[in-house]
Amino acid sequence: MAAQRQSKKRTAILRALQETASHPNAEWVYALLKPEFPSLSLGTVYANLAAFLADGTIVRVATVDGKDRYDADTSEHAHFICRRCHVVLDVPGVSLPPAEVPGTMESGQISYFGICKDCLIDKPHETKEKSS
Repeated sequence: MAAQRQSKKRTAILRALQETASHPNAEWVYALLKPEFPSLSLGTVYANLAAFLADGTIVRVATVDGKDRYDADTSEHAHFICRRCHVVLDVPGVSLPPAEVPGTMESGQISYFGICKDCLIDKPHETKEKSS
């Protein structure tokens, strides 16, 4: 793959991902940076995210509530995804890869799904309702 041209927008998109632990989607990055870069388009954000994914600078964590979520922390760790509030949290200390795989492993992720502590405290007995 050809080297990507550095630009202020490209650098800001990567910095936004590196400076948050929230595992944002493209729209979050766009909304964060739009005031600083009025000419920024959502397409530019998506194109840069795709380039960062392709070169391994970031990873796609999961699709949550219909939107891809990203992480600039490419170190070995798993994620916990709340089915109620859709927060994505890091889970350190999970070992990758497993002891044996039936081939050559190139990448992998472990994600856990459930209800986060905050949602359990807020509404411990409520199940997630489908929105209309």
